[in-house]
Amino acid sequence: MKIYKISLILLTTLLLSFTAWHKYYVSITEIEYIKEQKSVQVITRIFIDDFQRLLKQRYSDTIELDNNQDETVIDAYIEKYLKSRINITINNSEKVLKFIGKEYDNDIVYCYFEIENVVEINSFKIKNTTLFDSFSEQKNVVRLNINNKNKTFVLIPENDKGMLNFK
Repeated sequence: MKIYKISLILLTTLLLSFTAWHKYYVSITEIEYIKEQKSVQVITRIFIDDFQRLLKQRYSDTIELDNNQDETVIDAYIEKYLKSRINITINNSEKVLKFIGKEYDNDIVYCYFEIENVVEINSFKIKNTTLFDSFSEQKNVVRLNINNKNKTFVLIPENDKGMLNFK
């Protein structure tokens, strides 16, 4: 009985240690078309530690997210990086994302974008390579709510695009 308890404790410790070593790399981007406002609203959620690591590598090793630093500079880096990694094409026309801002919630940074003056959507294509350049295991989940149709894509480095046609 004593050997059983010791074995169980060792096994439990080993399993808990393994899960602590394993890190998941994921972002979630939610996209919604608000027809009345002629607006496509984009919210991207990224783990602060992963995003901070990338921003330090690319732009400045002094960046500390959620640390009351110069938010104007941090916003500029976030906007520059995400605009280079999230590409949206509507009706065969590439669109420009307008950066609205960001906010922190626990260990997540929420980044807000908008595409204005979208009268209708017949086709929608997204390419999202966020954090692919830092983490080979990165997955970018994209949830769409367009024209009352919901669709989810899981984008990976080998398959970084999703497309919907409505006609």
